[in-house]
Amino acid sequence: MTEILTTAGAGAVAGLGVAVPVGAIGVLLVQEAMRDRATAVAAASAVALVDMAYAAVATALGPLVAAALSGVEAWVRLASALILAAIAAHGLWSSVRGPRDGPADGHARGGDGPADGHATQGGADESDEAVARGRHARVFVRFAALTAVNPTTALYFAALTTAQGVALRGGTAGAVFVGGVLVASLAWQQFLVAAAGYAGARISGAARVWTFRIGFGLVAVYAVKIALPLP
Repeated sequence: MTEILTTAGAGAVAGLGVAVPVGAIGVLLVQEAMRDRATAVAAASAVALVDMAYAAVATALGPLVAAALSGVEAWVRLASALILAAIAAHGLWSSVRGPRDGPADGHARGGDGPADGHATQGGADESDEAVARGRHARVFVRFAALTAVNPTTALYFAALTTAQGVALRGGTAGAVFVGGVLVASLAWQQFLVAAAGYAGARISGAARVWTFRIGFGLVAVYAVKIALPLP
């Protein structure tokens, strides 16, 4: 039992080690939480699951992961930087342009009246739920992809698991280690979402616009930092 707890603790520390430094993904997660808490929860789950997946692969393959990425690491970094730069440019342009005009509430959708309100409202609710589920799925996939194209995470876990050596060779020890990574990473990502959502609900509209501009500016800086040196 002591060995299992020690291994779980090592996994938790490893998960926090990769999650706590708020890089480009952390900034994007905070921005998403200030827009929509539910989609940010999906995004946080995606980031944590990718962390877990990399930890699982690294635990199983160890130094082979680092060796496989070493030859193309610069190109993977460049592709990741280009994706982040596109997201930053889109976010900054949207913040300058401002939100598009749209219907203020449900009454703009059509002639809901007392006679048919129940049926129409039921259909609207189902449609809104379907749209929300689709958005959650898209955000989940986007954050999973952005996290997955970062070679640093893979190399981090490869180095860590190689250092652990014999301690992670058993199936049980490896599973406990990966579980610790998942729990720690998920807890931290959800904490970021909760903190950002709490702050976002209590600041003015103008201040929120500037937080988006600053946040996406940081994403642009991270993109440049990741891209250099060029391959």
